[in-house]
Amino acid sequence: MPTSVTDPNTTARALLTSLFQIAVDRAHPRVCLAAHLPSVPAQGRILVIGAGKANAAMAVATEQAYAQRGQLDAISGFVTTRHGFHLKTEHLGVISAAHPVPDPNGALAARWSLEAVTTAGPDDLVLVLLSGGASSLWSSPVDGVSLADKKQLTRQLLASGATISEINTVRRHISRIKGGRLARAVARTGASLLTLAISDVPGDHPAAIGSGPTVPDPSTLADARAILERFKIAPPASIVRALADPANETAKVSDAAFQRADYRIVAAPQASLEAVAAHVATLGYTPRLLGDALEGEARAVGAEHARLALAAKQRGERIAILSGGELTVTIAGTGAGGPNQEYAMGLALALDGATGIAALACDTDGIDGGGGNADDPAGALVFPDTLARARSRHIDALKMLSNNDSTAFFRALGDLVDCGPTQTNVNDCRIILVEP
Repeated sequence: MPTSVTDPNTTARALLTSLFQIAVDRAHPRVCLAAHLPSVPAQGRILVIGAGKANAAMAVATEQAYAQRGQLDAISGFVTTRHGFHLKTEHLGVISAAHPVPDPNGALAARWSLEAVTTAGPDDLVLVLLSGGASSLWSSPVDGVSLADKKQLTRQLLASGATISEINTVRRHISRIKGGRLARAVARTGASLLTLAISDVPGDHPAAIGSGPTVPDPSTLADARAILERFKIAPPASIVRALADPANETAKVSDAAFQRADYRIVAAPQASLEAVAAHVATLGYTPRLLGDALEGEARAVGAEHARLALAAKQRGERIAILSGGELTVTIAGTGAGGPNQEYAMGLALALDGATGIAALACDTDGIDGGGGNADDPAGALVFPDTLARARSRHIDALKMLSNNDSTAFFRALGDLVDCGPTQTNVNDCRIILVEP
């Protein structure tokens, strides 16, 4: 985010990025995890496995907590995180895999995790550390489905405009580990099971966080097939066969696998939004929380929020409009970007240079779509002069949005938020500050 001493947006830029950091800090594993970590079983051990974008930091926090208790030798295991999110650990292993499109590392990590739990015994506790991104990072397909076919389906789903809930419904039904199947594997050993999760999904539904490897799945094979039909997705033939096979139905609430299983959410989007709300209130803004479960086409939601901001300004209100959730992008162009950046473009176009309104839209994991790389931007900032500065550079904002080229748009203006991996993930954080 290059700035200069003559940048008229310096104050707003600094405030918005500091508010984003408050949201991230509230959900960081070093803050939220230790209080939930269980005692070591009297006659057994703790086997740690897990996956997600926050999992390297979750592993570090777990090690530190048990080291402080003098019980580090009683735990063992490994977690899987996204490429570029790796942290140094002393005791627990960390595997890196691809997101959002799976790769062989993710398939191996899922297989090794399922194999690892078979070593547990009735006196042991399997501790599953789970965070957003696990759906891709644990990617072992059911029999008859190749990783290449699963990758093709993932790309189709991501480009379709389907919500994350809909995407996960399909993924659960073609996986060896999701949809409660990991819980079944643990149950066969007689061990107890505890999942500690950082939620990144609208509504914090456990079946949707990482596609629910340790909880019952309320969706069905028929639901998965209906989603593909609704979005006119023609998947590989192996996917069609898998979704028609009753053997691939997921675990339901009556399954005995959940009798010795517990599940706790240790961080969630709402708590991060509330932390931001509490801070802006001290600065004289009236916080208006739109919720942590927003879904929809990113640019359309941006335009809708612009109307809310303009109405508040007309009423003379000094407010902060806060929202979370996970927006989607229907890809029709050849550009690069992500839902937060497209939201920001939709917002800027609808605000049309209105004074006194500035905004930030970022993914709390530090990466907003793009090429799936750890150095992709987290999102973007919008100021009253966003469109004017674009026009002065002969940049057509509407044309670039039509080409899904939001990253190039905001990069040209110096308004990308580049922070790198944050080591947590409670989904989108959108902040609009309105001055009367």
